[in-house]
Amino acid sequence: MKPLRGLAAVLLFTSVISIGAATNAQAQTFQFNTITVNGNQLIDDDQIVAFARIMRGRSVSASELNAAYQRVAGTGFFREVDFVPQGGTLVINVQEYPLINQVAIEGNRRLDDERLTAVITSRSGGVYSPSVAEADANSIAEAYAQAGRLSARVTPRIIERRGGRVDLVFEVTEGAVVEIERISFVGNRAFSERRLRNAIDSAQAGRLSTLFRVDNYNEERVARDRQTLEDFYLSRGFIDAQVLSGTTELSRERDGAFVTFTIREGQQYRVGRVTVVSEIAGVDPAAYQAGLTDRTGALFTPSVLESLIQQAEQVGYESGRRFVRADPRLVRNERDGTIDVELALIRGERVFIERIDIQGNATTQDQVIRRQFDVAEGDPLNPRELREAASRIRALGYFSDVQVNPVQGSSGDQAVVDVQVDETSTGSLGFGLSYGADDGIGGNISYNETNFLGRGQRLNLSFSTVSSARSLSMSFTEPALLGRDLAFGLNVGLSSTTESDTARFASETVQFSPSLTFPVSEYGRLGVRFGLQRVGLTPGANAMQYVSPRLRQDRGVYDTSTVGYTYTFDTRGNDIDPDRGFVFRFGQDVAGLGGDRRWLRSTLMTGYEQRVMNGDVTLRAEFEAGAVTHSSDTPSTINERFVLTSSQFRGFRSYGIGPVGYSANGTRNGLGGNFFAVARLEAEFPIGLPQEYNIHGGLFLDVGSVWGVDSPGTLCGGGVTTNCVIDDNALRASAGFSLFWDSPMGPLRFNFATPVSSEDYDQFRSFDLSLATRF
Repeated sequence: MKPLRGLAAVLLFTSVISIGAATNAQAQTFQFNTITVNGNQLIDDDQIVAFARIMRGRSVSASELNAAYQRVAGTGFFREVDFVPQGGTLVINVQEYPLINQVAIEGNRRLDDERLTAVITSRSGGVYSPSVAEADANSIAEAYAQAGRLSARVTPRIIERRGGRVDLVFEVTEGAVVEIERISFVGNRAFSERRLRNAIDSAQAGRLSTLFRVDNYNEERVARDRQTLEDFYLSRGFIDAQVLSGTTELSRERDGAFVTFTIREGQQYRVGRVTVVSEIAGVDPAAYQAGLTDRTGALFTPSVLESLIQQAEQVGYESGRRFVRADPRLVRNERDGTIDVELALIRGERVFIERIDIQGNATTQDQVIRRQFDVAEGDPLNPRELREAASRIRALGYFSDVQVNPVQGSSGDQAVVDVQVDETSTGSLGFGLSYGADDGIGGNISYNETNFLGRGQRLNLSFSTVSSARSLSMSFTEPALLGRDLAFGLNVGLSSTTESDTARFASETVQFSPSLTFPVSEYGRLGVRFGLQRVGLTPGANAMQYVSPRLRQDRGVYDTSTVGYTYTFDTRGNDIDPDRGFVFRFGQDVAGLGGDRRWLRSTLMTGYEQRVMNGDVTLRAEFEAGAVTHSSDTPSTINERFVLTSSQFRGFRSYGIGPVGYSANGTRNGLGGNFFAVARLEAEFPIGLPQEYNIHGGLFLDVGSVWGVDSPGTLCGGGVTTNCVIDDNALRASAGFSLFWDSPMGPLRFNFATPVSSEDYDQFRSFDLSLATRF
């Protein structure tokens, strides 16, 4: 026991001595009357002393001296720093980092210097810092990662130069692009993997990967795809759907990525009973109930619920109750898959909008953003209205990011709406080639600006030329005339055509047409317009023996003044049911208020589209018709009659069906008709090709006719085959197969058609290539 007691005594004595020494060190103070700096060439003495923040003639503790040392060393300007107290003098010895003579990036081929220089902070003339250079190398590597090159390596190196300067060089090894080899989904039952892949931006790599960028792995894009998938399910009634994860595994060679989205779908719901109750004394819910649109049976989506809330609150606003809020309370009925909605009328907070602050819009004028708000300064603050305004601002397409948030104002009942936007490019200049079955190869130049001069106006200039036609056009649209939802449009055009095998006449046209368009219902819009047109027609400019007498009647120069309107009801792309849509369009134009033409032209189009089989198959049905009637003293001309092109009625050439005239030598002339009607049925579906090819198949059936030529002259028949006209309303039909390709040049459509019902004088076209359109 005695040896242990002795050891304990020694340890206790040693501890006391150590504690005493530490206490003396902490209590030690310094007082410097002079501060001397050595080793600095680029940064002067006073600046370094200022970094240290030590006052001459003032007592400084040891801890304060250590803090001063840390401040100087932490500036990043020095390789080494040493503080040496010498009585009343503090000597600061430093070894500076050199100045950067120039910054260079080597080894980069896929990303240019301008793009990479924008992400680094090291600049020529600045002080070199290893930590900053390493951070810049990471930033360059991140830029490559966003471009799908996760294996890119960046090494910063310095080259010593005279005068204490260095060149900073970032050596880049780009590595291979990391492509998405596979996109998988776990937990999806209602929708196929193909349908979900079509809903997101990322795509799998394939043989055509060199034409696409979305198959390159991008972490930010995959993160956005998770939100896109959730929105996809929510918009289809799966209100409990969650994308639990979006995981990525890299191949051993780090040149391929395997992305897996884990989904919890839940049950699909539709709207059940919708009732309104009042929790405010004196407020009768009956008027609010009457103001709601019947949504029973519709898919229950966030947009449907927002619409019901908006309608209820609008009733209160119009009755002078500006702070009535509709609080939704939901009751699930899992057995029948419905949700009953109870809108409880409650008093909202009495908070007013003090002002709307807009920041980040360097080009776009404030008024373009402000007119997306249905509220103004002094109105009650309604979070729902702010969300809707943010959605409308995003829909403009002028900004890559939009944030709208209320913040505290000058008092408790005032709020400032803070709008932060990040502008993006809105103009484009295009050069392209075109192909038409009748016109062959052509070229076009176009300029398009959707935010002209930052006013939210749209401007389009285009010039196109093919073998038999040229056109120059300009269109301008002011979407908010007088600050209202009133669109003013102006179209001006020049065009000329030459005689071809399908059209035995030449023409020169000048036209001018202003218009106004405004909403008349949730999905309906009405447009009114005025038009002036001068047309010069020259049938048979090359050889009159090829032109029928009826077509020769149309020769002349005609001035036409028209007024007209078009009503459009369009539910395509709506949030109520994104997998189906209906469109109806009816328009009329009257010529005769000036000019020398007198006619009434009416057109109608209606179409329906719906996805079936979990969205993999799209069915479309469309009907289109038109009629033009002339006064007895002004028979129709070729440019006023209807003609169905090969893309409007597949299987037949332009002017290939309908009335025809025969010339003196028996040459066939398509005349067009005063009336037409055509029905189109179509199904679009996958054909088993890899999704990344973006190729789908389709089957179609077209049925219709073109007929009616006033003043036909001699009718063919009874042995008459020259200088005569055939005009009947015989029904034609064609069927065929289509290939749809969403190519890098735009959506293309290849039609392979066979006439099912036709006449002997019709002209056929078994193949046609055109831009894919959806009524």
